[in-house]
Amino acid sequence: MEDWYTHRDHNSNVSIRSSSFFEGLPDAAIEKAVSHVVMRTHPSNQVILLENDWGSSVYFILSGWVKIRTYNLDGKEVTLNILGTGELFGEMAPLDEVPRSTDVITLAPTVIGNMPAQDFVQLLNSEPQAGIRLAQLMARRLRQVNRRLRLRESDSTSRVADILLFLADGQGKRGPNGTEIPNLPHRELSSLSGLARETVTRVLSKLEKKGLIVRDRDTLCIPDSHALERMMI
Repeated sequence: MEDWYTHRDHNSNVSIRSSSFFEGLPDAAIEKAVSHVVMRTHPSNQVILLENDWGSSVYFILSGWVKIRTYNLDGKEVTLNILGTGELFGEMAPLDEVPRSTDVITLAPTVIGNMPAQDFVQLLNSEPQAGIRLAQLMARRLRQVNRRLRLRESDSTSRVADILLFLADGQGKRGPNGTEIPNLPHRELSSLSGLARETVTRVLSKLEKKGLIVRDRDTLCIPDSHALERMMI
């Protein structure tokens, strides 16, 4: 039995058109780009892409969460990024015509729009604003990685706080009590921060006692991002 299902209809195209990547592009260019998009619904913990796969599609997240994963020289899993609604991934392989460089796995039930790689490349070639939008996306991700690398020598509280702020910057949603992000499993925060899971658990409890975060089953809320940032050295 398949563990995902596929659908394509007008409402699906409306959903993918709402991605920030298409903001400001001509309607005709968007319509042409999304005309062959196929929507797929995936369960949690399903591998979407594997390292060394060839790139035949670019993927737009319409709902849910995925992690970008690789392995270090010791064979330990390393989470490079967490992406959510409105983000895209798999855009590099079609551009330089090389295999995928990372794995992508869902963290929750996730709806993804698969755009044929040739349609994505054609959009970039025909619409300069799309190329600028992609360059901005890559620049933002590079800045985030550089910031995390600089903090690798910091104390554990600073590193966990930075990961939470990193997630809030990329995927945070304004709620009535602050910025809300997914309450990820501690193993994912451990992999993102490079800290032991037990250390992450201890730091989160500390931050919660100080009122800097509020957690429930699915959501972690940051009432005051500036206050959390002040915890960092």
